[in-house]
Amino acid sequence: MDERPTLEVIAPTVEEAIAQGLEQLGLTAADVSVEVLDAGSKGLFGMGGRQVRVRLTVHGPGGAPALASDAPASPSNREADSAPGPDASGEKVHDPLLNQTEAVVSKLLHKMGLEAQVNAHYDESDKPDRRSIRVDVRGRDLSAMIGRHAETLNAFQYVASLMVGKEAQEFVQLSVDVEGFRARREKQLRQMAQRMADQCMKMGRRVAMEPMSAAERRIVHMELQDHPAVITESTGEEPRRKVTIVPKD
Repeated sequence: MDERPTLEVIAPTVEEAIAQGLEQLGLTAADVSVEVLDAGSKGLFGMGGRQVRVRLTVHGPGGAPALASDAPASPSNREADSAPGPDASGEKVHDPLLNQTEAVVSKLLHKMGLEAQVNAHYDESDKPDRRSIRVDVRGRDLSAMIGRHAETLNAFQYVASLMVGKEAQEFVQLSVDVEGFRARREKQLRQMAQRMADQCMKMGRRVAMEPMSAAERRIVHMELQDHPAVITESTGEEPRRKVTIVPKD
């Protein structure tokens, strides 16, 4: 009988449900396995409807489930196993999951009447036992794909992750970027976090930032996690949840 601790979370998106669950458990994504119990009733780009429900299962004392081999694979071995290898001609073979991802994103773009180049790659900052996929979309006249406060882009990313996950028969974490929008937004958030931290120190009281998605709140938390004078916490309820910067005692 499996008695590992589990937590079920309901949120507007899978990403937000996972982020909330990890925050409640005080764990990282490498410490849990994720099962999407209910994908919700959200349309392709419509808002509202039934929210998603996700179950997080904490790995046992030994960590993640054991590998098929008797001996645990070292990080270098895991990277070698997951990395695309050369074919008979010596050319690099593309990863099947990345191929799937690019095909799904291209199909969605086609349905939106957009033409763009799609490139999927694994996030280089990930740990060996946790892989997420970054998808870069580049082309002309793609502003409609971003939308107000990136709502359209986030909805597109949500649908793409569900479609890829369904084909791969596993949860796949995608981050879709259009013409470097997310990179620019991340830089903006980091700068804003530092300005708000300075303001918090000068005023000597709590300062709340604007409501953000779980992914954007995570960027702020990481930017200020080693700050000598302030700490951060998430406050409020979705979709108005925000980061509050608090002076250290």
